Amino acid sequence: MIDPCSLDTNPLLSLQEALTRIKAALHPVAGSEKVTLKSALGRVLAQPVYSSVNIPHERNASMDGYALAAGDITPNQPFSLHLTGTSWAGRPFQGQLQSGQCIRIFTGAVLPERADTVVMQEHVRADGQTIHFPAQTRPYQNVREIGEDLQQGACLISSPKKLAAADLGLLASAGVYEITVKRRLNIAFFSTGDELASIGQALESGKIYDSNRYILNGLLADPGYNMADKGVIADDRDKLEESLIEAAKNYDVIITTGGASVGEADFVKDVLASCGQINFWKVAMKPGKPLAFGKIGDCYFFGLPGNPVAVIATFDQLVKPALKQLAGEPFTKPLRLTAICTSSLKKAPGRQEFQRGILAQNDAGELLVASSGKQGSHLLGSISRANCYIILPADCTGIEAGEQVIVEPLSLFV
Repeated sequence: MIDPCSLDTNPLLSLQEALTRIKAALHPVAGSEKVTLKSALGRVLAQPVYSSVNIPHERNASMDGYALAAGDITPNQPFSLHLTGTSWAGRPFQGQLQSGQCIRIFTGAVLPERADTVVMQEHVRADGQTIHFPAQTRPYQNVREIGEDLQQGACLISSPKKLAAADLGLLASAGVYEITVKRRLNIAFFSTGDELASIGQALESGKIYDSNRYILNGLLADPGYNMADKGVIADDRDKLEESLIEAAKNYDVIITTGGASVGEADFVKDVLASCGQINFWKVAMKPGKPLAFGKIGDCYFFGLPGNPVAVIATFDQLVKPALKQLAGEPFTKPLRLTAICTSSLKKAPGRQEFQRGILAQNDAGELLVASSGKQGSHLLGSISRANCYIILPADCTGIEAGEQVIVEPLSLFV
């Protein structure tokens, strides 16, 4: 059997080829659980949900006004009706609407059996219990019919779908209290390297603060994930092997940062090769060329670069779609737009680049993007200021101000 993630003779994989290989190797996790609607935001629906009621389940008014029967309208002439009662939202009119009568009605209130028209309150004139309607009053207006949104037995939401706030509102409107969702994906992450210091400690010479774990903690803050921060593993072969093997027993995915390049910290490559099926790739993207991907037992492994901007870029372009697939989410391509670049951008041909930019819209509705600053993969300031990637093709040799470019908005918040 051919390993879809095996190395080939090409030292640089295109981003699309890397994605294709990863996708072919992944199998969504099994298992589901029942949760209440209040716990369902951001979870992936495992089974379709059908409506047990019509929505709306009764005819009701779409605005404040006066309800009447269309048969009482005098075509093309003003007419008057006797006001006989009121229908409030939650307190329907209890009487029988007779010919020549109307009732006061409010948005969402149930219409009496005979009523089929609601005229806006601004269009009438009230004189005590007599309501005067204008000529050209249209019949059958401003009424929400039974089942207008969804019929009883219709599918409310099909699966799989990651549930948004509007989805929860739709389910609640049908009286759904509990649903079945995919189980959470269990993810462990840690950093590697003797140079890393924890925040709160004084920096010694040669040390840097470990920002990558805080980046991953934010990137993995998803309702569909259970994440565990496993800290920093020093450059120690035995400790790394022990940590990987132990994590692989308890998690679906391991993500590490640092030491992903072949030839860098050779013991990392040796450990991964001895305890799992790991491939080291060089992906033709910048930032983020080195990538390790494979499995340790039944646990998937992603080894990301050490530079923090490269961690974010490789996560967004490679790891995020993989995690969505594992969690059972439907595949969606990232939103990409065309914008006018107001900065000149430097680029050498060879790799697809994800430069960091600031996307805005002018008064004419045109999308404009500017560089967010220096583009080094160690410079977190430029991506902190950014709200998008400026995507430059591999063969691009630079961009002049005024040229069009492709941009991809960043997911700034969970």
